[in-house]
Amino acid sequence: MSQTDPIADLLTVIRNGVLANKATVSVPWSQVKQGIAQVLKDEGYLARLDVLDTKPAKTLQVVLKYADTGEPVIHDISRVSTPGRRLYAGRKELKPIIRGFGVSIVSTSQGILSDRACRQRKLGGEVLCVVK
Repeated sequence: MSQTDPIADLLTVIRNGVLANKATVSVPWSQVKQGIAQVLKDEGYLARLDVLDTKPAKTLQVVLKYADTGEPVIHDISRVSTPGRRLYAGRKELKPIIRGFGVSIVSTSQGILSDRACRQRKLGGEVLCVVK
């Protein structure tokens, strides 16, 4: 794992876990990663997430979600804003992804929220990633 972009590392671990049909994946814990995973869980893309008190540092364990047919719930997960190119969107620019079947995860002044929650609270922020 690279230390330059921990959010991209989280998304890659989830993407690879889904492609390999794994039940759970683990990444080193951070507040931002936990915030992103919590939004994914709240939006129905993940089954569960746990923070394990491992040594030397905490670990974020993510339980991936699959449909009854065995098809993964996450079809595509991609980074939008990168450390070299930050992308910000005002509340009016946060449009629904695939008519509401996808979700953008946004870092706002009130924490990490889904695009839907941002529109309700009339907030904008840095668009971290998009999940379909």
